[in-house]
Amino acid sequence: MFNVINKGAKSHLPFSPAIEAAGFVYVSGQASVDAETGAIVVDSFAGEMKRSFENLRAILEAADCDFSHVINIRAYVNHQTDLVEYNKLYAQFFSAPFPTRTTTIGGLGNLLKFEVDCVAFKD
Repeated sequence: MFNVINKGAKSHLPFSPAIEAAGFVYVSGQASVDAETGAIVVDSFAGEMKRSFENLRAILEAADCDFSHVINIRAYVNHQTDLVEYNKLYAQFFSAPFPTRTTTIGGLGNLLKFEVDCVAFKD
């Protein structure tokens, strides 16, 4: 059995914000959207990344988790030139031992500069 987490950041798109199953919480991709309306908020790379992580935090909290429960991050950085800033900002959200991580470059088109999803483990 699994539990759908429908609290935290909202979206008007057809997906669940997160699903909890067998002690794991799988959080859908979070981008720079208004947490109440789901509308995209265009901002600097730093602004979009921080907003994405705040949305991620809100969903984790709705699942009774926080960033210390995160075991895997998948991040999508639209422009390679933002990688240095990405790594610098990332350290504001996580500390050692860091979650495993995959980062892809490009693929977000012209709409977003950053998106992130994660898997958390509830112990």
